[in-house]
Amino acid sequence: MPELPEVEVSRQGIAPFLTGMTINQIVVREPRMRWPVPESIQEACGQVIERVERRAKYILLRTQVGSIILHLGMSGNLRVLPLGCEVQKHDHIDIELSNGQLLRLHDPRRFGACLWVKGEPELHPLLAKLGPEPLTADFTEQTLFERSRGRKTAVKQFIMDNANVVGVGNIYANESLFRSGIHPKRAAGNISQARYQVLTDHIKTVLAEAITQGGTTLKDFTKADGKPGYFVQQLAVYGRGGLPCTKCGKALQEIRLGQRSTVFCAQCQR
Repeated sequence: MPELPEVEVSRQGIAPFLTGMTINQIVVREPRMRWPVPESIQEACGQVIERVERRAKYILLRTQVGSIILHLGMSGNLRVLPLGCEVQKHDHIDIELSNGQLLRLHDPRRFGACLWVKGEPELHPLLAKLGPEPLTADFTEQTLFERSRGRKTAVKQFIMDNANVVGVGNIYANESLFRSGIHPKRAAGNISQARYQVLTDHIKTVLAEAITQGGTTLKDFTKADGKPGYFVQQLAVYGRGGLPCTKCGKALQEIRLGQRSTVFCAQCQR
């Protein structure tokens, strides 16, 4: 499933081709996505895309009158292609642009979304209750510390809750907790502010590194399958259950926590 870094890489990849372009036509071949594509999406036709932004794992195509909200779901991707490009299976939506190109949403599982909202998109129910962006000044150790007081929830589930901070998906929660030396099952309310400072710093670093890794293939967004590179070379724990810890050499443990695979080092994480 694309997580925040992959979505940010997608945003960076498509933004240069979309910004300043007029939406000439929107072709919806399959409206049955995670949420039905609204007929009102056609109101975006004739509008200029002023900015391409991201909020959590949503990509926002902002115009003067409203915004198209895109979500990649579990298997979706966005590609910039020339008009008239052959349609493949699972190519569900084309946003045709005034520069002779189109933005195509490809989504085999149809868990993605293409929605239209007038006015400020932040007021849309999907965005209104989201927590702070992790790579901004709004996300601090004070934020996590205050929200965690009295919470018995495991810290891994706590930082994966979008109400506390957005975009810390399973891969990046595993990696951030390992770098911070914090056991994923430790109760969020039992962690000191000093340790939340360490965790906050590592969340920012891990996500920034993942975006950088994905960014190395931005030039390919108009070629091949359009998929960006993912953060795999630097994974220390995720997907490595049973293998030696990169710090102490002991075997990494793997458990299920909140129905998600959780890998950690019992020696290094407390």
